[in-house]
Amino acid sequence: MSAMASTPNGRADETVLSHIDQMMSSIEEMDPSLADDFRVIYDRECPFELRVQDAASDGPQQVGTLEAIKVKMLIQGEDAGPTGIRIELSSESDLFFHYHHTLDEVGFQAVQEQQKLMVEFPEYPNVLIRMLNSCIKEPHSHLAVFVMQHNAEERAARLDFIQNMEYKFVELMSCQYEHTADEAVQQHISYRYNAMKSRLSLVQTRLQEVNNLVRLKNPSLLLQLQKAPAGTGMGRR
Repeated sequence: MSAMASTPNGRADETVLSHIDQMMSSIEEMDPSLADDFRVIYDRECPFELRVQDAASDGPQQVGTLEAIKVKMLIQGEDAGPTGIRIELSSESDLFFHYHHTLDEVGFQAVQEQQKLMVEFPEYPNVLIRMLNSCIKEPHSHLAVFVMQHNAEERAARLDFIQNMEYKFVELMSCQYEHTADEAVQQHISYRYNAMKSRLSLVQTRLQEVNNLVRLKNPSLLLQLQKAPAGTGMGRR
């Protein structure tokens, strides 16, 4: 492999890959989530149970639907001493589903007092990350229930982290969410669309580079690759 990398074609291949990496980084820098000096520290899909409750009703919510929700956690400041935290929730199945939970140290103190939390604000992001990872790794014992309350004035929501102790359910923590403003949602949708379009263009460019290289080195192999159905060929050994 090292011999191949030293050839002109190998160097050209590395140049193309480096260009693609730079373009991908440029695309990510356009993410509207990064405004106000926020930076991403966590970005994963997590299984959520989605429930809808009429804000005028105090009755129990109906059993919701299970869906993979993308959780993006961002902080301002240093890891050891953040000045702000924001969690954004989005869905690949509904582009207009976008909620956020934003706290600074002052806001956290109210949450800490209300829920009797034993952690300080710098530890808050890591506590949330552990809970989210538990919901991913142990979905039968750790649940993330997202309750949306819709009325004419606001679209608020609450994320409850619940542990199934077999004999009872224990609520570990709750986070209040707000639906992102429509204008900001449109910005996020535009970013996701343009980012996907740019990634597709980069992949198509890379595919064309591979086609040209194979055509030059082994034309008969290129014909075989073009005739073979997707998902077959190299995978069978």
